[in-house]
Amino acid sequence: MSQPHPLPRWADVLLMPVVNLAIALLAAGLVVALIGQSPREVIVMLVQGAFGTPRGLSYTLYYATSFIFTGLAVAVAFHGGLFNIGAEGQAILGGLGTGLVALWLSNRLPAPILLPLMLLVGAFFGMVWAAVPAYLQAYRGSHVVITTIMFNFLASALLGYLLVNTLRAPGGMSVESVPFGPAAHLPGMHEMLAGLGVAWPSSPLNISLFLALIAAVGVYLLLWHSRAGYRLRAVGASEGAAAYAGIHPKRQVILAMGLSGALAGMVGMNEIAGVNGKLLLDFVGGAGFTGIAVAVMGRNHPVGIVLASLLFGALFQGGAEVSMEVQGFSRDMVVMLQGFIVLFSGAMAYVISPWVGTLIHWATRKPRAAASAEVAKAAGGTHG
Repeated sequence: MSQPHPLPRWADVLLMPVVNLAIALLAAGLVVALIGQSPREVIVMLVQGAFGTPRGLSYTLYYATSFIFTGLAVAVAFHGGLFNIGAEGQAILGGLGTGLVALWLSNRLPAPILLPLMLLVGAFFGMVWAAVPAYLQAYRGSHVVITTIMFNFLASALLGYLLVNTLRAPGGMSVESVPFGPAAHLPGMHEMLAGLGVAWPSSPLNISLFLALIAAVGVYLLLWHSRAGYRLRAVGASEGAAAYAGIHPKRQVILAMGLSGALAGMVGMNEIAGVNGKLLLDFVGGAGFTGIAVAVMGRNHPVGIVLASLLFGALFQGGAEVSMEVQGFSRDMVVMLQGFIVLFSGAMAYVISPWVGTLIHWATRKPRAAASAEVAKAAGGTHG
């Protein structure tokens, strides 16, 4: 039996996500057709709802912003050899830190000082919440997958307790805090563009999108253009070899999870400071779990994560439009489409990649053989 041909790096990073997405859309289209809907109508409506109008595009980018933060969080831990599935809880704690600073200081500090402080405290809260499972794995042998699952529930319970018993507005029935002061408001994209003379419809999209893109650039520079990133990736590739080279694996576990939690904690700037203006019970809305799918589809590379976040943002926004406009197409069917993308980008990718590798090998073998023949012919002519 012939051995499978390995994928070139460019094919793994660029081609495989496209192939996985195409197969996922094909599978979802077959299911849509089986239930009596038009796959073409659904896809056209989804794309139009996500990108066809400035308002739709704004919502797509708004969703993508949170996914970039959580996708980067999962990717950083992955490169350190860890599977962080606690980004949901780390985002909750980060939002809590962001909200506490806003509640205490939004009527005392100006926005240029308050907003950076909210960002830093939110990242710090997320970092500390992730550092606990990291310490338990590095020094006590508790697996980070189990502890981060548990910490998701603990974070949700802690936020709920504080909102019900401490932070809830006096006399209010809703499980939410009092509104923040005006200084804690992160400007919306439509507000920023209005200042530049550009008319743009109102939406939740805010300037935390730029924070997410800066974070993506920062992660790229850290992991691939710094000694600290090299050490972290070395431990992720082979802990024993890294230890033999003088790198301390336990320290890298703490570092990887701490950075991962800090990135997830920045979600609070998008949701708390940019949109809600107060602490809510479920402001993360599953973005931490979606970040796992985003990181897998983006091959744990910042560029891929940004593109995958845009895709999932389009699915969220376009799916909402489809469920409203296409009769008989429910929101659950949009979740099904997301599930197909996760399936083919994750487990099924290992089934599909050998076939793609074989096709690339056969497609490039003939040009290589022809080039070798030309070189041999030219060499023979020279000797003659």
